[in-house]
Amino acid sequence: MPAIRACAEEAYAPYVPLIGRAPAPMVADFEAHVARSEVWVAEIAGALAGYVVCFPKGPDMFLENVAVHTAFSGAGIGRALIGQCEALARSLGLSQVTLYTNVKMTANLSLYPYLGYRETDRRNEDGFERVYFRKTLT
Repeated sequence: MPAIRACAEEAYAPYVPLIGRAPAPMVADFEAHVARSEVWVAEIAGALAGYVVCFPKGPDMFLENVAVHTAFSGAGIGRALIGQCEALARSLGLSQVTLYTNVKMTANLSLYPYLGYRETDRRNEDGFERVYFRKTLT
């Protein structure tokens, strides 16, 4: 779990000044997620390259958090981890993946639509400006 937490802190650190505080993934309870088998990791040469946290939530798969260590940025690891979440949803008979991101994470606002997600809502929750997305799996 220290490697997962370190990856989250490193990946999300650039957003702290933009958001004004640590984004939710930086303070996530990774121990609980691991205990509930909600975390999948990508490794390269024995090093943690990235992770995804996802789990069924109601009738959907909820993608709570995905991060890639900056040393591996641009290698397609984030897309592969999101694909893992989608594959898991399909294997469980779930037809949609939902997620949210922060409005200040502008790269995500382009990435998710590129991957087939559509924006469904924007709201302020827990002091964060969140943008919600959903993808219907086929």
